[in-house]
Amino acid sequence: MSMEQIQPADLQHNSGAWVAFTKLSFALAFGATLIGIWLMPVDLWIRGYLVMGIIYTVGSSFSLAKTLRDEHESAKLLNRITNAKTAKILRQYDAE
Repeated sequence: MSMEQIQPADLQHNSGAWVAFTKLSFALAFGATLIGIWLMPVDLWIRGYLVMGIIYTVGSSFSLAKTLRDEHESAKLLNRITNAKTAKILRQYDAE
């Protein structure tokens, strides 16, 4: 697909403020959770286990979000291809 075929409605734009807010929110939540784990009155091995769980959960969340976004983008492209094929068939039919 060339750049000429991409329509402005196909592009999603987030404001700089929204991007900054989401990054800051993530950093604060992750940091506060780690601080909370560090300050818990438990043994070091329990803290380590909780930190490993948090890191695994965050990594899995990123993977899930990326996979869902990729599936959504793939479905959008497939729909555009199907619509283009249908439009081509209709144009050929109208030309006859």
